[in-house]
Amino acid sequence: MGLLTITKKVKSSEKELRLLMVGLDNAGKTTIVKRINGEDVSTISPTLGFNIKTMSFLGYRLNIWDVGGQKTLRSYWRNYYEATDGLVWVVDSADGRRMHDCKEELHTLLSEEKLAGASLLILANKQDIPGALSKDEIAVVLGLETMEKRHWHIEGCSALTAEGLLQGFNWCIGDIAARIFMFE
Repeated sequence: MGLLTITKKVKSSEKELRLLMVGLDNAGKTTIVKRINGEDVSTISPTLGFNIKTMSFLGYRLNIWDVGGQKTLRSYWRNYYEATDGLVWVVDSADGRRMHDCKEELHTLLSEEKLAGASLLILANKQDIPGALSKDEIAVVLGLETMEKRHWHIEGCSALTAEGLLQGFNWCIGDIAARIFMFE
């Protein structure tokens, strides 16, 4: 994020943040967005392309870009990196067989220059499923301890029960706000 972008945000009267929500397919990204917005989550279909949801949260206007995670769509993720304040990486905690793919995709994403300043929230979703990996186990599998220069946080959650979602988003918005709106 450039200095001009930061200056614009400092001067803007409406505190607007852009979050990019990504992860492998079937991780629960769309369900999470709908749940935190108070929408029905009983019928969710795979995201083909992207959805944009704008909502108010903690006095900020959030523009959440929910991008499909199918393997054929991942090469298009780079089209959504511009002006991203926060990155929300959603992990299916119950899908142990794809954790290596999840780690590779996350580290590829984090190597992108346009995302260098973005706060990283990892949502370890589907904690309500028996046998799901804990957030600490996922942190080890994803190699999060090696990320010394990035602001990151991992939160165990369930998109179906909403457990952990507010805590995760509270951290993410607080971290972004501390960096972007620090001159107010």
